[in-house]
Amino acid sequence: MASAATAFLNSLTDEQRAKASFAFDNDERFFFHFVPGNNIQQSLNRQRLGLTLGEMQPYQRHLAMALLSAGLSQAGFIKATSIMSLEDVLRILEKDDGKRRDPLKYHFSVFGTPSDTSAWGFRVEGHHLSQNFVVKDGKLAGSPSFFGTNPAEVRIGPRKGLRVLGREEDLGRALFASLTAEQKKTALVQEKAFSDILTAASRKASIAGQPDGLSAAKMTAKQRGMLEAVVAVYAANMPPELQAHRMGQFKAAGANVYFAWAGGEKLGDPHYYRVAARKFLIEYDNTQNEANHVHSVWRDYTGDFGGDLLARHYQESHTQVARR
Repeated sequence: MASAATAFLNSLTDEQRAKASFAFDNDERFFFHFVPGNNIQQSLNRQRLGLTLGEMQPYQRHLAMALLSAGLSQAGFIKATSIMSLEDVLRILEKDDGKRRDPLKYHFSVFGTPSDTSAWGFRVEGHHLSQNFVVKDGKLAGSPSFFGTNPAEVRIGPRKGLRVLGREEDLGRALFASLTAEQKKTALVQEKAFSDILTAASRKASIAGQPDGLSAAKMTAKQRGMLEAVVAVYAANMPPELQAHRMGQFKAAGANVYFAWAGGEKLGDPHYYRVAARKFLIEYDNTQNEANHVHSVWRDYTGDFGGDLLARHYQESHTQVARR
């Protein structure tokens, strides 16, 4: 990953590198959003920073995508690139001139100096995609990790039938459908689906005040297996080490994992679900554009933006100093 980041940075001109590079302690590292850049300008009065694919030469784009690929699994990389390509679908559907819907308007930012030891990170972000990585001593943190799709299902044109996040939808609905009437009373936290994921683009994930939903302790063995399958499809977006870490968080939580649903159960109904444990949160929402517009995210309550990873490093460093 450090090699991929170094190769990417080395390919840039001084002007390009100035746009793509930030100090590791720059507050920009904590900026996280998933709406189009035009919306960010309108609502936050700022631009999305970083170097876009459109500002790169073809060979530089290849190196940028190699960096993104290094941060994701093959499945995650396919999702990310497919999400980028949906901008072309939206451009046609909305008769856009390309100023708003553009698959090259994805921004690449590197924080700090890529290294095998010192802390550094990178972000790839644009409409419906925000992947945030921190690396320290060969260990990786990869959240917030946001994937979204509009349309959730392409219904016209040569890509008709494409559902980039189809498994996320199908596995969540299958789990809710498997519940008994009594279980559903606990799992259903609201009759109407939430209009979006509750954590939105918050820097610190929180769903305080929300009902928990149904705990794994109240599920059958088969249902717990279905719950694990939901978590696994999100974990599988990441490289093997991070995928194992995510599944380790799920297994360590044991019965203290909660599944919550809001909205309708039938295919086409606006719906929302989440999987929450002490360490992590998954949110999924499909309500916009007549329930054909998905937002999904993996958040680590204390590990977003490398929080846990850096805390362990500082703790270990201070312990070593004290011993000396």
